[in-house]
Amino acid sequence: MEEKKKQENPLVKKYKSSWELIEEEEKKIVDLFGESYIDFISYSKTERKAVEFSLKLAQSKGFQDINTKKTLKAGDKVYFINRAKNILLAVIGKEPLEKGFNLLAAHVDAPRLDLKPNPLYEDSGMALLKTHYYGGIKKYQWAAIPLALYGVVINQKGEKIDINIGDDPNDPIFYISDLLIHLAKDQMKKSLDEGISGEDLNVLCGSIPLVGKEDEKKPENPIKENILNILNQKYGITEEELVGSEFEIVPAGLARYVGFDKSLIAGYGHDDRSCSFASLRAVLDLKEVPDRTSLVLLADKEEIGSYGNTGLESDFLSYAVLELMDKKENRADILSLKRVLKNSMAISADVGAAVDPNYPGVEDKKNACYLSKGVILKKYTGSRGKSGASDANAEFISMMRNLFTSNEINWQTGELGKVDQGGGGTVAFLLAKMNMDVLDVGLPVLSMHAPTEVIAKIDLYMAYKAYRVFLEKAGC
Repeated sequence: MEEKKKQENPLVKKYKSSWELIEEEEKKIVDLFGESYIDFISYSKTERKAVEFSLKLAQSKGFQDINTKKTLKAGDKVYFINRAKNILLAVIGKEPLEKGFNLLAAHVDAPRLDLKPNPLYEDSGMALLKTHYYGGIKKYQWAAIPLALYGVVINQKGEKIDINIGDDPNDPIFYISDLLIHLAKDQMKKSLDEGISGEDLNVLCGSIPLVGKEDEKKPENPIKENILNILNQKYGITEEELVGSEFEIVPAGLARYVGFDKSLIAGYGHDDRSCSFASLRAVLDLKEVPDRTSLVLLADKEEIGSYGNTGLESDFLSYAVLELMDKKENRADILSLKRVLKNSMAISADVGAAVDPNYPGVEDKKNACYLSKGVILKKYTGSRGKSGASDANAEFISMMRNLFTSNEINWQTGELGKVDQGGGGTVAFLLAKMNMDVLDVGLPVLSMHAPTEVIAKIDLYMAYKAYRVFLEKAGC
């Protein structure tokens, strides 16, 4: 391997498969890391579940609730929870916070179907649930596949009830029907976008009518009422309590390996729970007290613009940093906060598009990303004329590039498709808005935003290594 390196022209950047660059012993570590990730993503079907999983793992590694700490010192490990949908983990560094921190920011929400406020109805001898899709999806991909239901209901007593149906092998699943090919002449003439409309994404949830005594008046919607009866008997809830509840329809089933060599992982929500897991493990696996404080933020609502009090548009991050400043340095004024943010460095840990050999025409292959060739360094994202991009500066990119190269992190660079083809964004612009230096660093994904996406497990491992090196050494 060393002889090969000597023969290569140092003036030319070679983008290689990461499998060519690691030894046999490290391949075993890649396999174990992939297994642990499969456990995470199979469990974390919603942002709440991802935060719940992350919290348990963090607590097992000695992280404590920030509210239990009156003061902070170097080496302390704390966490913040925001409305069960954000978690921020912090390892306090040796240097004053005013010198800045190193932040990994990823998101744990994913495209899905949410139930409408009044979801349950009956039609044609079936009970169905009306949905409103969340994030950018191809609607036709959600029909005729097994679905699971995850929900949180607050009953009239103020008690929180968790409902998870569809992922246990003994559970029923849910289903959105599609038109049979024999009668689909008109549907097949429509564009993919029009073939199934948003109002057609209605979820089949039952077909048995409620049967009462012969002398009782028959209900107007007996199947709907039977479903309500089942929900009441099992969970103690009524139709009124469904209003304002949170129900998410997601693909049913566990993540699985793909291919004869098990090099790829198929699952729901790689965007962006793959980067979330790599970020989580990076901060949990820090062995030494870092010079600069290390932060990992797993956020919500990225897929719809990062709005709301659990999205990165909120003040949650600023609030958390002020809490750290107050408890570590007894100083929490706005000017000091601005100095901390100005001196901080961030990675927007989000995925990018991998070149798909079935659809090569949408990519500029000289500026595209490939599975198994390492983490992606994206100077900017955005759409067409860089709309929505933060566009990292040359100084910061150079520092990050050298950091990864010197620590044998395999990386590549690229854009999200051809310039006029479309595009997409991340939370990078919101971190840049806080005056931090920020760069997008993530892993490539096939079939992004589909109910089942695909990543390479070696890219996941390289992301973990990149994130950990960033927390340990960036700015030091």
